[in-house]
Amino acid sequence: MPYVRQMKLKPGMRLSRISDEMRRSGVLGPRRFADAVEILATMFRDHRYTNIMAIAGPIVPGGLRELVSDLVSHRRIHALTMTGANATHDLVEALGHRHRIGTESSDDRKLRKRGLYRIYDLYISQRAIEALEKFTHKAMSTIKEEKRRNIAPWELLHEIGKQLRDPASILWNASQKNVPIFCPGIHDSMLGIDLWTFGQLKPLYVNPMRDFTKIVELTYESKKIGLIILGGGMPKHFALLANTFRGGLDAAVQFTMDRPEPGGLSGAPLDEAISWGKIRPGGRTATVMGDAVTLFPMACIAALEKAS
Repeated sequence: MPYVRQMKLKPGMRLSRISDEMRRSGVLGPRRFADAVEILATMFRDHRYTNIMAIAGPIVPGGLRELVSDLVSHRRIHALTMTGANATHDLVEALGHRHRIGTESSDDRKLRKRGLYRIYDLYISQRAIEALEKFTHKAMSTIKEEKRRNIAPWELLHEIGKQLRDPASILWNASQKNVPIFCPGIHDSMLGIDLWTFGQLKPLYVNPMRDFTKIVELTYESKKIGLIILGGGMPKHFALLANTFRGGLDAAVQFTMDRPEPGGLSGAPLDEAISWGKIRPGGRTATVMGDAVTLFPMACIAALEKAS
């Protein structure tokens, strides 16, 4: 039975070296983090992989917008599944509105009077949401009515992305690289509300079933599929479920704060997905318990160092 090896860490070490030291310890969170780094490095290095990223939670407002955009731009990610909220926050930044640093102890009644919406310790202005509505209505008007009558969320976000001029935008980069963004719950967001109000004035039918058709075709035709899960919820399950038709994913990593004991999807361990045929029995998996906004950037950079 091997012994736990103490990590040897020094100032100036590359993240990939720190990950190696975590792996040598062989236990607890460090081992899981190192496992995730190794799997990510394989996904980034092996060109047989089609990589999907599932995004839930405050990934964009929390500061990972440009990291995700860079992964898309450099073809490290070939498809995304995301909440309507993250699409919303990417758009408001692309329209020139910024998320502001606030405090979790704010008086929300005062924030409301000031026209600020709070996400824990950060704010977004009412003006940004109003600008989003105007942009969304204008963008939808440029799409031919025939197409609007049965448009998939991924097609809609592609059309919106083409109308942006922000190279840091996830939607803009995805449209430039023809990377589909699947958003099965697009209606559950401020962007979704704007689409609904547009639909009260002009024809618009957003068909989520066409998202599922597209992602199943993408996964079924791929040699290998890797999945990066930040958070949980619908984006996680949408990507997992689509892979049942090909016998499951080949590799997956998830970064989540949710615990598995209550039986909820967001905290479900990836091994559990094997029983459903969402991950192959021999697939490589790693679950890192912790804040995705904090841990994923370090794991991603360490993996890119190893993959280069």
